[in-house]
Amino acid sequence: MSWGQAWRIARRDLHARFRGLRLLLVCLFLGTAALAAIGTLTAAIGDELETNGRVLLGGDLQLSLWQRGLNEDERTALARYGLLSEGTRLQAMARSEEQAVPIELKAVDGAYPLYGELTLADGRAVSAPAPDTAWLSQGAADRLALAKGDSFVIGTATLQVGGIIAEEPDRLGEGFQLGPTVIVDQSVPQVAGLLAPGAMYRNKVRVAFTGAQDPESVQEALEASFPSSGFEFRTRDRASPGADRFVDRMGEFLTLVGLAALVIAGIGIGGGVGSYLDARRQAIATLKILGATSRDIARIYALQIFAAALVGSLAGIAAGVAAVPLLARAIGDLLPVGSGFVFAPGALLLALAYGLLVALIFAAPPLLRARNFPAMAMMRAQVSPLSRDRMALAIVGGGLLALVALALVTAENPLLSGGFLAGAAVVLALLALIGLGIRKTAAALPRPASPIARTALANLHRPGSATGTLVTALGFGLSAFVMLAAIQTAIDGTIEQRVPAEAPDYFVLDVPREQASAFEQEVRKIDPDAAVRMVPALRGSVLAFGPEGQMTRTAEMEEIPDEAWALRGERGLTYANRVPPGNTVTKGNWWGADYAGEPQVSVDQDFAEAVGVEIGELITFGVLGVEKTARVANFRRIDWESMGFNYVFVLSPNALADAPHNMAATIELTEGTPTAPLLQALVRSFPSASVIEVGGVLAQARTILQQVGLATLAAASVAVLAGLAVLLGAIAAARAARTYDTVVLRVLGADRRQVLTIQLVEFAVLASALALVALALGSALAWLVVTQLFEFDWLPDWPTVLGVLGAGLAVVLAFAVGGSLPLLRAKPAQALRAL
Repeated sequence: MSWGQAWRIARRDLHARFRGLRLLLVCLFLGTAALAAIGTLTAAIGDELETNGRVLLGGDLQLSLWQRGLNEDERTALARYGLLSEGTRLQAMARSEEQAVPIELKAVDGAYPLYGELTLADGRAVSAPAPDTAWLSQGAADRLALAKGDSFVIGTATLQVGGIIAEEPDRLGEGFQLGPTVIVDQSVPQVAGLLAPGAMYRNKVRVAFTGAQDPESVQEALEASFPSSGFEFRTRDRASPGADRFVDRMGEFLTLVGLAALVIAGIGIGGGVGSYLDARRQAIATLKILGATSRDIARIYALQIFAAALVGSLAGIAAGVAAVPLLARAIGDLLPVGSGFVFAPGALLLALAYGLLVALIFAAPPLLRARNFPAMAMMRAQVSPLSRDRMALAIVGGGLLALVALALVTAENPLLSGGFLAGAAVVLALLALIGLGIRKTAAALPRPASPIARTALANLHRPGSATGTLVTALGFGLSAFVMLAAIQTAIDGTIEQRVPAEAPDYFVLDVPREQASAFEQEVRKIDPDAAVRMVPALRGSVLAFGPEGQMTRTAEMEEIPDEAWALRGERGLTYANRVPPGNTVTKGNWWGADYAGEPQVSVDQDFAEAVGVEIGELITFGVLGVEKTARVANFRRIDWESMGFNYVFVLSPNALADAPHNMAATIELTEGTPTAPLLQALVRSFPSASVIEVGGVLAQARTILQQVGLATLAAASVAVLAGLAVLLGAIAAARAARTYDTVVLRVLGADRRQVLTIQLVEFAVLASALALVALALGSALAWLVVTQLFEFDWLPDWPTVLGVLGAGLAVVLAFAVGGSLPLLRAKPAQALRAL
């Protein structure tokens, strides 16, 4: 029989609505929809970052400097590559007659923007405003209650609102902001008294290349020419490293979750195909009796299954593409992605390949059983189940290896993907062992006196029972319920319980060192019992570290580990006589209060372990263009959740006291003290200081976390639906056998209530046995996501988690009842004639 002839028979036998194969359609629809949506969204964001890299960055190359501008040599070297645009970024306070608001002050020159357009709400495309004018973001205008033409004050400078910003082309490249944006002329920060020695500001220089230079090559040349300059570089290819990293990590995580859901759904596919072929058993046997070969049978039903798999996968892909605009709207403020439809051929073809491969893998065993067994064996399969086919097991094993290989080849981080898939394999193997254990235990238990309990127990271990598949479905579904509840409550617990309780009311930057006492007195006027902590605040970069004479230069490192993030660019530095609050010395000794010897430094223990630095070795810092070397005196464990001043490096006072710097402060008011009077007083008395309201920062962080949590919830929800689909598949696969059992029970006198009770007892025993397993497994997976991926505290709400687990058990029993209802409608005479 040719493929064409096989397709004619397959098409005639295939129901127009795919009756019997709908479970396969549902499983593939869920898995491919998730993969298509995730892959398309990730590709769209990546394309946006790559295509509009110049606009998002504001140039082909950007370098940043803390607390200083370019010197003549540096400016001359940069000017050789193209047009320059210099600007200053700093935190500041803006005040109107009755309002004081922390802002992100962005001072730009006449060349800004090098790429893209800065547009105002009135439609004008503008550059830097006049020295006495400012462009305000809508948020700044709303909070200050200002309109075009109104006046307000920044530092000691009075400015007029020249317009409201509608489009800021390089907003994403600027990174996380602690207040609404106000754009002013480059001269304003100096005129307003905000750039005194020691002030915390960043100078950003963008370059628009005039030739076809490679940004990476230019960066390497500048690093070689100015090794101690403290430059932090970004290129148009990595315009927003934070966004790139977020997209890579979350995209890969969600892709793996979608793939795991698809693999789990594959078990449902196997069950659905098995059920479908069982229903076609008489037709298959008849075809064989009429002369059809095993190859003909395989071709006919393989074509039917392939057609259904293709329809399900294509429908899932269409749904995934349609979902992208909704996802884009949900995260539009977080990442750059258009709100329209996006077509990413690579991502869609990959989702289709995954869907068809999974369908092939899990449909192979029932297909091979139908192909290899003689007609009489097919006829007797209802009462004498067919044995397992070793070839089918080999195909499934080989297919899973191909699936893993495809996932690793297409992954950005193969090590992470391999670990995830290995973990999924361990989980599935664990559930398979639990299923085997339940069958063995059920067979070894004494037979209950109750016929209903005895029959339900026998259903767990009898030949052809679906206990193994049911355990996988129930274990995965219940674990997913627990995981979702634990992740959501742990995130909420970290934000709601720990952060607000430990966070101060205000962070204040750039308090003049000589006015530290006056600053504290001003706070005490408003709240005598306020908790005020002040620390010296500087910026510096690690230039080298290691044993004397063998130090490693940071600029020469090929790759910086994630745990050694403090080596990337400039970081906060401070000095202290005593161990900072929230810090614990774990190794070594702290210097004395009046220490005057060789400069020393205390290092965060995690950083020290990441880079391999030891006590007694040296670290060289670049501070305002000056190299300062200190010897490592001790390691500290830092409580990063304390929401106070936490520094990776704390130096002895004699190491940094001579460098120009200001103070930073935290203020914690007593409960019930109004915050507005203090804010107004600080802005009037210390116009150069920047007051940051912690509540606003937490609101931004909470919004971002809610968006990340929403993405995780959506992906995990697909996994939950896949687990429920597996449950339905297991029920469907065993329906023929259960129909036979039900008919026999009905003939022997059992009524419908007793038959239904048997089904409920069976599923209740399985669900109860798996409840503790699901609680442990789901909690472990949630712990990994919360503590390792999000790096939050593990603070789940256990009553809520247990409540969700109970609700999951109720859902499982509801599905079990729903799947059993068709059995009650089986007519004994009709069913017996079909045997």
